[in-house]
Amino acid sequence: MGGPEMAPHTPPPASRSSRGLDRASDPAVPVITESHVHVHDADLARLERDALVLTAEERRWGRRRVTTRAGRPLALALPTGSMLTPGEILHVGPGWYVVIEAAPEPVLAVTPRSREEAIRVAFEVGNRHFTLATDGDRLLVPDDPAMDQLLTRLGIAFDRVQCVFVPVGA
Repeated sequence: MGGPEMAPHTPPPASRSSRGLDRASDPAVPVITESHVHVHDADLARLERDALVLTAEERRWGRRRVTTRAGRPLALALPTGSMLTPGEILHVGPGWYVVIEAAPEPVLAVTPRSREEAIRVAFEVGNRHFTLATDGDRLLVPDDPAMDQLLTRLGIAFDRVQCVFVPVGA
């Protein structure tokens, strides 16, 4: 029963920003609400290029605070289900802009010996709700114990590598 409106003598709780937990409301921190900005290359020519370098998993996290390569803070407040795409312009600020870049990350690389083997790997990986990427003739899957066990059980050779991982599909 009651609450702050019922007890005017009780000061309202401190805001998150006054406790230093959330600077998204700070005017110095841009709040990003769209996954990309439509802008012409000519408009970017005189601006400083900055980058937000993220792994595949991090590109799926739409609500959090991030820091660009140059140290600029940004607050992501993207719609649910948003996916940041490498190469897209995320923000244009005064004198600078931010582009999304994919960070190299640990993956298992499979070079299928046949079309059938490629289809089998893709099916089995998807059936376990893991993502898959292509890189030339290679199939890439996250370096995860479940994927290691799956490929080993199927008798499919793989290499552990560090590379950019951009999953197929949205």
